[in-house]
Amino acid sequence: MLAQWDCFLKNLGEWHGSFTRFSPQGEETADTPTLVTLEGLNNNQNVHQVVRYLPPNEPSRDVVVDYDSLNRSILFFANGAFSQGSMQWGPYSTFGGEFGLIDNEFGDGTRRLRMVELYNSNSQLERVVLIREKLPHSNVPERPTLTVDSLIGEWSGEAVTLFADLSQPTQFSTHLSIKQKDSNQIEQSLSFGQHTISSSAKIEDTRLLFDQSDFPTQVMLFPDGASCSCPLQVGLGHNFGLEMGWLLQPNIRQRIMRSYNEKGNWVSCTLVTEKKI
Repeated sequence: MLAQWDCFLKNLGEWHGSFTRFSPQGEETADTPTLVTLEGLNNNQNVHQVVRYLPPNEPSRDVVVDYDSLNRSILFFANGAFSQGSMQWGPYSTFGGEFGLIDNEFGDGTRRLRMVELYNSNSQLERVVLIREKLPHSNVPERPTLTVDSLIGEWSGEAVTLFADLSQPTQFSTHLSIKQKDSNQIEQSLSFGQHTISSSAKIEDTRLLFDQSDFPTQVMLFPDGASCSCPLQVGLGHNFGLEMGWLLQPNIRQRIMRSYNEKGNWVSCTLVTEKKI
């Protein structure tokens, strides 16, 4: 298994893209062009990161971070995918997570998709930021906007889970079935190990609303084949997770999720690669 730092280095490059903000209902509220540079220094023992915001008709703004080690709140997978964010949910504090995927396995590695899911001090979803990026020489077009029709079907997956306490990773198979019950509803069944979770969701424009529990969850459908799955509100007393998905090809999808236990503690990150069967 690759060291975390070596997995981080798979993100090196000059990533041209944009930060697009969405409301909790999935409506676009702002879009800012960006240039994110991750440069390896000292034989890649250090990484110099510059996030340059390029808002139209305004001066650019740089945020610079230098790395010689990684924070405990972030975990990387072997293909460069990662998740970082809050290690603990707490009342009256902001909370959230960031996700990143690179099209290394099913593309030429020139495109990257990131997402930030943020909650306010009332523990309610405040906004989602979709970050679509590509390297300067990329000729790979952006994927189409994700639709309900593109998700319908049977998906066979392989998953790997990395744990916050850095214990031994686990690997397992998954099976996801998504069926459209009628024009306004889908039914979903997810199986992994000895577990099966069944649920149904209302189709509301560009989102799917799973509202049959005490803690409703939604899936928002975004440009570039992206999806965001997260609770409308977080709190104690139940396990919950934040998730980003990317439809890399019509029959191949990756999902990366950040899981929390009933005490609000961050437990693990899971990367699932699914193929439609």
